[in-house]
Amino acid sequence: MNTPDIRVEKGHAEPEEVAAITAILLARAAAQPASPDQHRPHPRAGWRRLEREGGFRAPHSWH
Repeated sequence: MNTPDIRVEKGHAEPEEVAAITAILLARAAAQPASPDQHRPHPRAGWRRLEREGGFRAPHSWH
């Protein structure tokens, strides 16, 4: 197998530049994610629960 793992799509990258970006990508992949309770509260559902909605909504209402 002689295909490279990283390929330059446009332009020309020197071997040192490819090595640098590879090191950065590997460091990012190996980094431990921050604990979810520090940065984000519980995620909010993107949909509405119908049992919590009112029974009728007028067609001209803004809600």
